[in-house]
Amino acid sequence: MKEKKGFNLRTICGENILVAEGEENIDFNSIISMNETAAYLWRKLLGKEFTSKEMVKLLVAEYDVDEQTALADSEKLVSDWQEIGIIED
Repeated sequence: MKEKKGFNLRTICGENILVAEGEENIDFNSIISMNETAAYLWRKLLGKEFTSKEMVKLLVAEYDVDEQTALADSEKLVSDWQEIGIIED
């Protein structure tokens, strides 16, 4: 997987907001707010191909979380990101 081009993470008034930019996202009409953990992963994975397992490694290294919990959280996040169209295979 990889992030879809044209989405940039910005911090606005202390909130992590994913902003759609460019003609390819002209019809995107949602505001995506990310919590600190999702924003951390987005920044670390930006411009790279990634899997849920790579997300797990990042989460375990950065946070006090076990691999099983990190995997469940990563798979849910990937599913959410796919559903809203900000990552692609």
